[in-house]
Amino acid sequence: MMKEIVINSNDSGQRLDRFLSKSFPELTQGIIRSALRKNRIKLNGKRVRAEQYLQEGDTLRLYLDEYLTYKRELFSYNIPRELNIIYEDNNLIILDKPPGLPVHEDNENSLDTLINRVLQYLTDKGEFRPEAEFSFRPSLCNRIDRNTGGIVIAAKNAETLRIIAEKLKARELTKLYLCLVHGKLPKKSDTLTAFLQKFPAQNRVKITHKKTPASKSIQTAYRVLHEQENISLLEVNLLTGRTHQIRAHLAFIGHSLLGDGKYGKPSKTYRFQALYSYKLRFDFATSAGILDYLKGEEFEVKNVWFLEKFYDEKNAEQ
Repeated sequence: MMKEIVINSNDSGQRLDRFLSKSFPELTQGIIRSALRKNRIKLNGKRVRAEQYLQEGDTLRLYLDEYLTYKRELFSYNIPRELNIIYEDNNLIILDKPPGLPVHEDNENSLDTLINRVLQYLTDKGEFRPEAEFSFRPSLCNRIDRNTGGIVIAAKNAETLRIIAEKLKARELTKLYLCLVHGKLPKKSDTLTAFLQKFPAQNRVKITHKKTPASKSIQTAYRVLHEQENISLLEVNLLTGRTHQIRAHLAFIGHSLLGDGKYGKPSKTYRFQALYSYKLRFDFATSAGILDYLKGEEFEVKNVWFLEKFYDEKNAEQ
């Protein structure tokens, strides 16, 4: 028996292989590639490539009965509905994630995640139907650490997810962070360069001056906004988005973040590392398709949890 799928507007703009992987978890990349070679997957009645992008109205036919047992799991998590929404339209939501909330399920397997709150929110609004087969599942376009707060973008459709991914890769979105670090930096502004290697088993990274076979280059630009006697408030522009980059890179040069027990010193005063993704600019230099209207727009978090304490202590010194 053949399964036929007509691509709707939410699912358009996705690569064929990625659409199939999301819609049918049992279809591995190996199965998909083999089926394409054997012409068991057809697009509009013709042979198709894995990297082909889907368009609204396309008809996809799958001759893969032995694999297709898919049924979308109903979304019924009993989780908080609290979301701090900075901006929302028909294509995306810009969110202010609180520190302590994971963006996706992690090693602690908590169902209370940012993406699950988003799915719950959109389900309540009637914009997402978990029971609908082949419907695009709203997704996060970027991620930040569990204990880092700040801006995360959620895409409501596949085209938005694709465009934001391209713009992030092309550095046509600017993400700025605020952080508190120990000590005073020798320069008021600088662009730091180094190499970063991940150690997933330890959930850590290592920074080095020299390239190793497993490391990747990193660039971290900063400017000093204010100083206390032994604490500096920095604005950081993450020019490369590697795991734990800001935390590890600043610790590597001797200025670890306050509250960061992994790369610095544990703190009783700061429950989380003093790091916040506080500003987002859409600096599109090329066409952004359905998101062109966001060109030049800037969004900022006004209440960063560690700033009040920093300025209170700073004023007390004066």
